[in-house]
Amino acid sequence: MTTRLVETADGRVLAVDRVGDPEGRPVILLHGMPGSRLGPFPRTSVLYRLGVLLLSYDRPGYGDSTRLPGRRVASAAADVTAIADAFGLTDFAVLGRSGGGPHALACAALLPERVRRVAALVSLAPRHADGLDWYGGMTASNVRAYREIERGLQHIADSLQLRSQRLRDDPTVMINGLVPELPPTDRSLVTDAGIRRMLLSTFRQAFRQNADGWIDDMLAFTTDWGFKVEDIAVPTRLWHGADDQFSPVDHSRWLADRIPGAELYLEPGAAHFGALKVMTEALNWASGAPV
Repeated sequence: MTTRLVETADGRVLAVDRVGDPEGRPVILLHGMPGSRLGPFPRTSVLYRLGVLLLSYDRPGYGDSTRLPGRRVASAAADVTAIADAFGLTDFAVLGRSGGGPHALACAALLPERVRRVAALVSLAPRHADGLDWYGGMTASNVRAYREIERGLQHIADSLQLRSQRLRDDPTVMINGLVPELPPTDRSLVTDAGIRRMLLSTFRQAFRQNADGWIDDMLAFTTDWGFKVEDIAVPTRLWHGADDQFSPVDHSRWLADRIPGAELYLEPGAAHFGALKVMTEALNWASGAPV
């Protein structure tokens, strides 16, 4: 794994890790919320076996990437363009998990000449999606947080900044806080030693500075995304665990109904963290591996 700092046109810096086969098919990974470039994603040996070059970066405000105040979901397209240009990529695939899903879809909609395929796992739909009960089936803690952010930034910003300081020192607090709200299938996944180490690593990196990335993600998700999912014209694959309560499954159903030609895979008995188990398959598909 190698880390590179990529400068954007407006003078910011994005921290990018390159992992996998240097000659492989390129896929840019959009991490979850909160999250970082450190994962989760398959081991290097798996990426080599797949023939995939994976580029994973800290979204603005997370880890070692400069904050972009007022960023929208659509802003990801310009950042991904800067990364692709820095690594000499003419075209590539994008994969987003959880909070990375909307950002991956933004790249697909706004960069149709460069994005070959897009995969979005347990993604949210736009906040004011017509015909969708956005909060329906969502876990109580997420509902409270999003409603607070919709009432105004200051209602939640101070709280998240305090939480980020504690999480930076002890990221186990994040996982332990999630467990009581998880269905059994997710609970078994996040208590797995390997997955737990990966999550602790990504949370620790996410809050190296503060909670700005987390706050800006929530603001971006609850305001206009800056693009229409109906404009996505590249092959699209959506996956969702049927028991997900963090990003309810109806969000992916709504997306599938509106993205032309989108394939939707709903897995009974799986939930939010079930996306970790399908990432290898999703990367393989997104990279355009020959059948």
